[in-house]
Amino acid sequence: MFQGYSQETVDFMWGIRFNNEKPWFEAHKQTYLTHFYQPMRELEEELYGWFAEQRPKLPLRGRVSRIYRDARRLHGQGPYKDHLWFCVRTGDQDWTGRPTFYFEIAPDYYSYGMGFYSATPSQMEAFRRSLDANPARFERIVRKIERGGGFRLTGEEYKRPKGHADDPLGRWYNRKRIGLECSRDHDAALYSPELPEILADAYAKLMPMYEYFLEFYHSADSEKGEKP
Repeated sequence: MFQGYSQETVDFMWGIRFNNEKPWFEAHKQTYLTHFYQPMRELEEELYGWFAEQRPKLPLRGRVSRIYRDARRLHGQGPYKDHLWFCVRTGDQDWTGRPTFYFEIAPDYYSYGMGFYSATPSQMEAFRRSLDANPARFERIVRKIERGGGFRLTGEEYKRPKGHADDPLGRWYNRKRIGLECSRDHDAALYSPELPEILADAYAKLMPMYEYFLEFYHSADSEKGEKP
């Protein structure tokens, strides 16, 4: 059961940021496993259990990231990440192009939220069609999230707009991908066993948006003849 992160967690993240090499990591591997990876796994398991209870019919899956960088894509960086994340979403092997809940912890912040981070052009086209067909429905979802506070809209926008939507939907309409993110400095919640409850409350506010994204994901997917 998740008991909270610790100062050892933070010390390890700063340590690997400034000593990103195999000898240092091997000397501190047990700290990584005990104070970084294991709490992340416990947190993911608790939140996955909550998601499964909330939406038992959705084929949800959870995944915790690895600390090892892809050796083919180091681009001058060290072999290890100084942060970890987990995500919960539908699907099996294909972890891209689907709406996703996430949590991430780094040396100087933690963040959580939900988004369509690797959406394809056809999926975003389906999203725009949905906005055009029924803007009031999406506006209701947006307003509920905005009343909850704490989340900011993220995602790269098209350089050439695909169309126009009246506010408050205009800032959503021309994005290549969409995310809703809450980012915080390390605070008491991070070190508390209450963190799963705090995250579950946040994810519950985002669930209507997730289900909306899931609808047009399946719509675009079925047009290509692929299985959800």
